[in-house]
Amino acid sequence: MATAARKVPRPIIVKPPDSPDERNPVTQPVAVIDIGTASIRMVVAEIREDGSIHVLDALAQEVSLGKNTFTKGSIAQSTIEECVRVLRIYRRSLEEYGITDRSQVRAVATSAVREATNRLAFIDRIYSATGFKVEVIEESRVNHITYLGLQPILNSQPELQASRTIISEVGGGSTEILSVDGGEVTFSYTYRLGSLRLRRLLEAHRAPVGKIRQLMESQIQRTVRHVVERVKTDKRIEMIAIGGDVRFAASRILGDMPPDRLGVLPLADLEQFTHRVLSRTVDELVRDDQLPFADAETLGPALLAYLRLAGALELDHLYVASITLRDGLLKELALRDDWTGEFRAEIVRSAIALGRRFGFLEAHGRHVADLCARLCRELTDLHELSPRYELILYLAALLHDVGNLVSNRGHHKHSMYLINNSNLFGFGRQEVLLTALVARYHRRASPKPTHEGYATLDWESRIAVAKMAAILRVADALDRSGTQRVREIVCERDGGDLVIVTPGVQDLSSEQFALKQKGTLFEEIFGLRVILRPDQLPRS
Repeated sequence: MATAARKVPRPIIVKPPDSPDERNPVTQPVAVIDIGTASIRMVVAEIREDGSIHVLDALAQEVSLGKNTFTKGSIAQSTIEECVRVLRIYRRSLEEYGITDRSQVRAVATSAVREATNRLAFIDRIYSATGFKVEVIEESRVNHITYLGLQPILNSQPELQASRTIISEVGGGSTEILSVDGGEVTFSYTYRLGSLRLRRLLEAHRAPVGKIRQLMESQIQRTVRHVVERVKTDKRIEMIAIGGDVRFAASRILGDMPPDRLGVLPLADLEQFTHRVLSRTVDELVRDDQLPFADAETLGPALLAYLRLAGALELDHLYVASITLRDGLLKELALRDDWTGEFRAEIVRSAIALGRRFGFLEAHGRHVADLCARLCRELTDLHELSPRYELILYLAALLHDVGNLVSNRGHHKHSMYLINNSNLFGFGRQEVLLTALVARYHRRASPKPTHEGYATLDWESRIAVAKMAAILRVADALDRSGTQRVREIVCERDGGDLVIVTPGVQDLSSEQFALKQKGTLFEEIFGLRVILRPDQLPRS
């Protein structure tokens, strides 16, 4: 933990991703649109062949979506039409850049749309009026996208690599928290604590002006206590704050911040500035600081949240980054396939951390997951599962026995419950549900339309769950002994049989017995009986 006597470091300088001296061939230009709680923002960029990103333009327009959702639960028709007007302007701007194919545009919406009761009507109206398909991104995906934007900074700074780094963004509707240790995400969560949501709550309860800060403090401290409990460590902690409110405060305290560095904001200075903001009315902030009204509303609550979190972590400073959700979205477009590589590794690490919280048998879970991966590679033409489903299967295999924490009896159902009510970094609710269902079907009953969760799936997802569960059952049977002795497998087709050969293992009696119990689902789904045989041929 940091102490009051700790020396404040110099600003961290990050090499810009694009240098004017480094010209590379470019792909077609792309655009990302972020429909947030108080504004709609768009960034136009070129993604070069080497994956680097060159920003061409950035636009922003105030639209108070959050004020509607957090007060009345839905988006007013007049606000929807205002969004249409703004997005039509953006569409004309995109045409000037030669972006006429909507596949070159990614439009996302966050909590203000996600929580609105009329979100489907909103999405349909935007599409019919502008041609933009709005993707309502879930909380866990926001965390992942934010992490993508910050990865270059985290990976290039030894001071951050040696610390547990807490990344926080207090938005209008929610607060995103990421804990990164040695470049790995150890905790991610989204709290329903947002600056605009908080102000709307206080207004709804008609809190007296003199008690507003006291009530804000009370609401913020509840979240802060939970965060501190989850991220506490013996290592040094650093905190990176992102978001428009803290960037504004940093610009007033530190001066203009170049986009290629992290500002170091002393907590004493932030506290003094926050006190000044909270002692003034919204109208005074608009008049004296030339802030848009929407920004003036959220500034005080957001800064107070950052201040209290940094104080609870015993820090004397925090870093401020000029990274936004749009940066992460562009990075995601540049990566092209986010279901492989580093994204997969981060999700797997998140699942292992979850399994450890539930005291799972890690060696068994990891081995069954690896066996699933081997079976997927051997049987690619048979299962035809996409990389997304292969990753879901891997996580379900890791966590299939976590239900033993509750009870060994019916533990497959307990596993489903625990997984389905947990957060997996980078996974939306649909992916979490699929993971939970595959874990649930690693034993006992086959998937049935009447089963909870399974009944809500579309046809493609139901088929995928059945395929994944069938493969998981075979992999689980191969480690029936729990000793991880079956390490290599070779799959061969023999008529209507799938023969699995196990080099180096001769006595397979326990695995063969388990396969008789678990192999029927595989035969039902793939039309092949699974036979397990030792390798009786000498190996060179």
